[in-house]
Amino acid sequence: MITLPWLDPDLPPEFPPTAHALKDPSGLLAFGGKLNAHWLQVAYRSGIFPWFNPDEPILWWSPDPRMVVKPEAVKVHRSLKKTLRKQHFSFTVDQAFEQVMHQCAGARNYTHLTWITDDIKAAYIELHQKGYAHSIETWCDGKLVGGLYGVSVGKIFCGESMFSHVSDASKAAFVYLATHLKRWDYQLIDCQVYTDHLASLGAAEIGRTEFMDYLKLYGAAVLPLDAWQGELCATSEAVLERLDSHQ
Repeated sequence: MITLPWLDPDLPPEFPPTAHALKDPSGLLAFGGKLNAHWLQVAYRSGIFPWFNPDEPILWWSPDPRMVVKPEAVKVHRSLKKTLRKQHFSFTVDQAFEQVMHQCAGARNYTHLTWITDDIKAAYIELHQKGYAHSIETWCDGKLVGGLYGVSVGKIFCGESMFSHVSDASKAAFVYLATHLKRWDYQLIDCQVYTDHLASLGAAEIGRTEFMDYLKLYGAAVLPLDAWQGELCATSEAVLERLDSHQ
């Protein structure tokens, strides 16, 4: 019988080595601890993230393999470029973080459940207020139609969740994220685990050891203060121009 380490919420956060994570379920490392900005910062810097259902204790994960993509390797298919030309989306950074989290927590077509509980929201909002969690928003005709949020760890962006109310709005946010990260020399987007949606955008699996090597190399990098403040709004046309300039 395998016993998971329990993390005492009254002590400073100290996670087991990621190599100790279970193979089944893949990546489950520990349980317990706290949900607040400090615990989340330590976790992400260690290659760990929380994920659990409302009726479960806090569970901490470090999967192997890990789904990742380099910003310059994000795929933009012809159909998505067509959408960008047709829809005339606009994109903002960190202008509606709480709204994005709320929408990501909304009901999906396949389930009425969500893992993004009020406690999760509060912890990531606190992390956002400290300048570590960020959102990309997709707008159309003044309405928030898609977006994503995640955590910046040096020059690695750890994606958490995305939503879309208009076709391709979340993919468009992801593409905009990639162009934004490339401008600031980010080295990797962490997508955590495999999904067909992420694979269609160019993400692929690497071993946990390789991912941890990326964290060691780039996780402590210091970014300019305006890396997440230098651009309030971009248009679909501007994103397409950036994509063309990168080819």
